[in-house]
Amino acid sequence: MLEARHAQHLSQLVGVENFYTDPAHLQAYAYDATRERHLPDGVIFPRDEEEVRQILAYCNAHQIIIVPRGAGTGFTGGALSAHGGLVLSLEKHFDRILEIDTKNLIARVQPGVINKHFQNAVEALGLFYPPDPASQDQSTLGGNVSENAGGMRAAKYGITKDYVMALRAVLPNGDVIRAGKKTIKDVAGFNVAGILIASEGCLAVITELTLKLLAKPKLKQSAMGVFGSIGEAMEAVYKSMASGVTPVAMEFLDNLSIRAVEQRFAKGLPMEAGAILITQVDGSVPEQISWQLDQIEKHFKENGCIDFRIAQNSQQEEDLWFARRNASQSISVYGKKKLNEDVTVPRASLPALLEEVAKISQEYGLTIPCFGHTGDGNVHVNVMVQDPNNPSEMQRGQEAMEAIFKSAIALEGTLSGEHGIGLSKARFMPLAFSPEEMALFKRIKAAFDPNNILNPFKMGL
Repeated sequence: MLEARHAQHLSQLVGVENFYTDPAHLQAYAYDATRERHLPDGVIFPRDEEEVRQILAYCNAHQIIIVPRGAGTGFTGGALSAHGGLVLSLEKHFDRILEIDTKNLIARVQPGVINKHFQNAVEALGLFYPPDPASQDQSTLGGNVSENAGGMRAAKYGITKDYVMALRAVLPNGDVIRAGKKTIKDVAGFNVAGILIASEGCLAVITELTLKLLAKPKLKQSAMGVFGSIGEAMEAVYKSMASGVTPVAMEFLDNLSIRAVEQRFAKGLPMEAGAILITQVDGSVPEQISWQLDQIEKHFKENGCIDFRIAQNSQQEEDLWFARRNASQSISVYGKKKLNEDVTVPRASLPALLEEVAKISQEYGLTIPCFGHTGDGNVHVNVMVQDPNNPSEMQRGQEAMEAIFKSAIALEGTLSGEHGIGLSKARFMPLAFSPEEMALFKRIKAAFDPNNILNPFKMGL
């Protein structure tokens, strides 16, 4: 519980309208997309960087836990107060686009800006911010940076870290730092911004971001390939991309995911298909688009594609992408709870990974639909649990997920390409990192946060 004297001081600091300890607010900020619940002791909404600085300095001096939070759309519990303390929410007052510099192709934003709102603002000026996580309509840019979010356009354009040029942040003791520069080249000093990206709010509170922009592509077009087996589809992915084509996106759904979408939405998907691949290309002239689609169709058909469809208008394009966008919600037909994780392997290892997932599904007697970003080797694996109140079934689900993590790591992959580690994957960190590496992570955490007040015990730290 938060002592009354601390609550009074913090309430006076930000104003009573920005500090809450009532049950309604505590419940509202007790969960994220994991659906786990951990009640904080209070919720505080700083109005500016100076208030963030004062809050952290005070909490550091009095050993009060602070958990930074954006929109709470994360899948690993990174913004949950698992050990009490205060949720420091940046959604209310840190939601402004401060500058869009069309000459230098950069923007300065506050961390509470919604990703999609930012995309719309820069596209209105003929510019482009590529990172597009599935939660783009709700997730904040600060949260995207803290988790190093990806998205469907990562195959060509990369992920959030590739667009962060600089940031301002407040350290747990209240010190304010600026990491990085607005220049294209900057090799002076340590890459502190790089350390803060994907740090899940464990090292500092980000208060401002300087992001790189691109010119908006003039043309784009999408297509879908239907395959008899998941193995053929995976072979087609890396062979297509090795041919010289770099698609904006290369997404897949396995047969279980296809059937789930069709059961929920009846979109006329090929129910017997082993997998479908949905791709998009972009460019400046029609000839670029045609050449890329011709190459993709060629390599798809050389690797078992039995039907290749090119969208001829915006409605057809929307129809092609509907299945991928709605796969996650559709697979609920297979169970009341899904253990939703993502793993990443080198693209050429995708067939082997999905073979291992199929074996694990049989071994543990659990349905495991898969879909995701084959263009960058990132797969969403969903271990479905029929009865989450059955401890035995939940245990099997956790064991199956651990087996999947081990398989990904054995294929030179990693525990996460998008969701991060947070609480849900923390215990698996030693699978991916040596004792020496884990010790180094803990020393970095201690250098930033010696009193361990900032989002403690996440990421296995």
